[in-house]
Amino acid sequence: MRKITYRTALNEALYEEMTRDATVFLIGQDIGTYGGAFRVTDGLLAKFGTKRVIETPISEAAIAGAAVGAAIMGTKPVAEIMFQDFSTLAMDQIFNCGAKMRYLHAGLVKVPMVIRMPFGAMVGGGAHHCQSIEAMFCHMPGIIVVVPSTPYDAKGLLKLSIRDPNPIIFLEHKLLYGVQGDVPKEEYTVPLRKAEIKRQGKHVTVVTWGLMVNKALAAAVELAEKGVELEVLDLRTLYPFDKEAIINSVKKTGKLIIAHEACKTGGFGGEIAAIVSKEAFGYLDAPIERIAALDTPVPFSPPLLEFFLPNEKNIIDVAQAMV
Repeated sequence: MRKITYRTALNEALYEEMTRDATVFLIGQDIGTYGGAFRVTDGLLAKFGTKRVIETPISEAAIAGAAVGAAIMGTKPVAEIMFQDFSTLAMDQIFNCGAKMRYLHAGLVKVPMVIRMPFGAMVGGGAHHCQSIEAMFCHMPGIIVVVPSTPYDAKGLLKLSIRDPNPIIFLEHKLLYGVQGDVPKEEYTVPLRKAEIKRQGKHVTVVTWGLMVNKALAAAVELAEKGVELEVLDLRTLYPFDKEAIINSVKKTGKLIIAHEACKTGGFGGEIAAIVSKEAFGYLDAPIERIAALDTPVPFSPPLLEFFLPNEKNIIDVAQAMV
């Protein structure tokens, strides 16, 4: 099987869905001639023209609002918010309009739109370009939140997200864009709302998503040398998440770590911990542990950023202590 980058996988998904369905179009800042802030839409303007790759002014509210309106009218917009941090400027359009339309119209109105958002920390990004605020979107009923961790999942999940009749927040960690992985040339999709066990284990379950999946897998390799088998469960869809997969894994291992790059207080890991505490409490052999970023703004300084972010060593230390 060929290896391509996460970025290329997303680009292929957009190209294939735009070719398959003429109602699919792209909208956002610098997504045309420049090819997007992280080059995901590179080359699509030349292939589909300005009517389907639409450049916008610097207004996240306008991008999200146009996407909601276009989706209601029967097209399938794929909007790009350059950084997830900037989505706060479009919350009225996303939360109060897009998320509620199907409910308010008894299902008669559909909102088949995808909003792509690069998220997560990178060196030099600072407090305004590096946040992980996925929990905010998970709190709003009517929105599906998708977070792929591999090129394979990125392509397959984006294709089904574009075809889904609901508004979808599609989160792409910036440090994954250059990561390579196996992706078939043939047509395929990855189901929404389904988690995947990325590594089987019997001692401790780690539930995670995005870049933290890679860190958990790296920790699992080192732990295996110490006799501890880590089971790494990638949620892939954060909301609604695959509760059954989490509980089945906890029943097998008896121990649960939840790892995410977002700050711990109010992070989505708390919701998962609450569900497991209620529905699988009898299977737990140890308290649930959460590994997350510190409750501070994201630092600009590289040494401070390293201290701020959760890493493989955190997972290794916690897993060993639990066992």
